[in-house]
Amino acid sequence: MTEPSPSYPKSLKNKVALVLGGAGGIGAVASRMLAEAGATIVVTHRPNAEAAETAAALVAGLPGEGHSAFPSDITDTPSLVAVRDRITERFGRLDILVNAVGFTKPVPHAALDQLDDELIDRMFQVNWRGAFAAVRTFAPLLKASGDGLVVSISSISAFTAVGSSIAYCAAKAGIDVMTKALARALAPEVRVLAVSPGVVDTEFVPGRGADFNDKVANTTPLRRIARPEDIAAGILACATHLGFSTGTTIIVDGGRSL
Repeated sequence: MTEPSPSYPKSLKNKVALVLGGAGGIGAVASRMLAEAGATIVVTHRPNAEAAETAAALVAGLPGEGHSAFPSDITDTPSLVAVRDRITERFGRLDILVNAVGFTKPVPHAALDQLDDELIDRMFQVNWRGAFAAVRTFAPLLKASGDGLVVSISSISAFTAVGSSIAYCAAKAGIDVMTKALARALAPEVRVLAVSPGVVDTEFVPGRGADFNDKVANTTPLRRIARPEDIAAGILACATHLGFSTGTTIIVDGGRSL
């Protein structure tokens, strides 16, 4: 029996999307776009009062109903399991997981001694181990969906080796490899993709301001740096338009890596 032809864009109505780190930067905009497309959104935030207030305000302003915000630490697997249990209890399903938590600290690549063991461990703990732990934790729910999706935020530093630090470049290269490996491991029930920005107009990298952004914009083919909306649109496309794509990284960098 021939299967019906797929219809695009795919509807997100009745879908539940978890955006880890959804209360800030790219994650917040992705949460809004996914909600506008019909998904029910769960965001996580750091376990402190200020972050909880920010996340609550974000959730309250999303279109649609039933959105939630839960505290979680990406480096603490039990806290991820707690979020999984609350999603299971409240929604009974999970269809989309967006890994939008990240951490970096600028270290010149030639300053080897400044990239000490503690910073290296923290860089991988947040940017790679945490992303893997999240997929490991939520894979049963995503598989049960039958049409699950994982989208992780990578970086063009993964293949250009130009970034805030050597460890950050390496961790993001690990995200790209993880995306390929998990796409095989979780198929066919779950698709696994990554979105790879260049420089984005957020406060993610400490100490980078307008001068740096202007310099990068002038040397980027599309003559600007990315806005959070550009990257969030890539995440949304993974959910709504790229239904036959898995195991690949979508570059959204304005041509920066050319």
